[in-house]
Amino acid sequence: MFMLRSARLEFRRIEESDFDTVAKIMRDEGVRKVWEHYFTDDDVRDWIARRQEGYLRNGTDYLLAINVLSREVVGQIGLLKEEIDGEEVWAIGYILMSEYYGNGYATEGARAFADYAFSTLNASKVVCDIRPTNKASIAVAKRIGMVETGAYIKKYRGVDMPHLIFELNSSRI
Repeated sequence: MFMLRSARLEFRRIEESDFDTVAKIMRDEGVRKVWEHYFTDDDVRDWIARRQEGYLRNGTDYLLAINVLSREVVGQIGLLKEEIDGEEVWAIGYILMSEYYGNGYATEGARAFADYAFSTLNASKVVCDIRPTNKASIAVAKRIGMVETGAYIKKYRGVDMPHLIFELNSSRI
């Protein structure tokens, strides 16, 4: 089973039995604001199924981020394959519950997954695609050394959503 740790977090695959935890994360007010919708029970089940599909196809995807001392789940952080403007890339994603904002968890997790991508997967780069209004996520990307390299429109639930692209090359770490 895939397992990764950082100084304060450990990461594990999301299972169907994690439904209540994932629902709590995805229904968090801060998450709803960025994703612009409420996650129904069916949405949460679909989310979990997509994560499990990612594990099978790519070996990794969003994982639960768990504080190693308190054992509390702070959110989901992971490395997933995405297609951006026709190019398949490794992308780092981080979704934290509001109560854990400002503790450095997203930065710590994003850094751990960038290191994993470069050292284990031999990736030449990793990206983050972030909504322009999500200033906190942009700050995380910049803190791990990413630079803005462009923008694109992501289609989500039938809606065109502008995203900025931030990139970190293995030569910059």
